[in-house]
Amino acid sequence: MTLAIGDAIPAVPLLDADGAAIDLAGLTGAPLVVYFYPKADTPGCTVEAQDFTRLADDFAKLGAQVLAVSRDAPAKLCKFRDKYGLTVRLASDEEGMVCEAFGTWVEKQNYGRSYMGIERSTFLFGADGKLAREWRKVRVKGHAEAVLEAAKAL
Repeated sequence: MTLAIGDAIPAVPLLDADGAAIDLAGLTGAPLVVYFYPKADTPGCTVEAQDFTRLADDFAKLGAQVLAVSRDAPAKLCKFRDKYGLTVRLASDEEGMVCEAFGTWVEKQNYGRSYMGIERSTFLFGADGKLAREWRKVRVKGHAEAVLEAAKAL
């Protein structure tokens, strides 16, 4: 499954790093950024989380929430958050239902080997809960800034 511009936020269950339930479909009324990253505490994923954390106040001024999703367990996300002082809200999709709903669980290639994994992707929803913009196969450098600019344009 994959989302298209204008689609509503999928109603799929998540847990945050502290084990609290997150109702994605209930996060309407303000812009929402949902970004997917492959694995906590790896170099690219750490830089991306730090970049979104650095811009957290700018997103907050827009009323926008930022949610970072991986398939890591909540306990690992908690350690990741605490180790780097991250303020972006980290969410666990251990079962992969959110990745499936967003179409980010894909076949990947590395050194000639095929495997399934998370495609680094970001989704920007408007206050109405509809998908306004998406980024697939994200390159980390400058990405958080590009998402912030798109959120300002909503």
